[in-house]
Amino acid sequence: MEKITKVWFRDERVYVSTDKGNTYSRSLRAFPLLMEASDAQRERYDINKFGDAIRWEEIDEDIHLDSFLATEEIKPNVISETFARFPQLNVSEIARTIGINKTLLAKYIYGTKTPSQERIDLILDTIRRIGRDMAQI
Repeated sequence: MEKITKVWFRDERVYVSTDKGNTYSRSLRAFPLLMEASDAQRERYDINKFGDAIRWEEIDEDIHLDSFLATEEIKPNVISETFARFPQLNVSEIARTIGINKTLLAKYIYGTKTPSQERIDLILDTIRRIGRDMAQI
């Protein structure tokens, strides 16, 4: 089994090298907590005793070596397009308002997870409601 020996970040990607001489990378879009973390937070990680996973305690993120071997497929969707169009939307607050985890909403936004139509409707209805409430001010 390969073991992770080094972790680094460049060009919105996370890289690992292994004791077998292999280098793997993934887009940070696949890991929203890491994408939003500061450079200092990204540098504070531990490789587990088996060498097959990385842990960022401060931001509560874990990545297994298998994640680097998976196919990278980022699919744009209406949620990602909405948040791109309105970058002032607060992901944490929208997620809290609709009762889902911020990381899950971030995965919808970054296109690494596809929301159901019901979830799309809920997210968009929530954003529209917030907009209507703001228009009343």
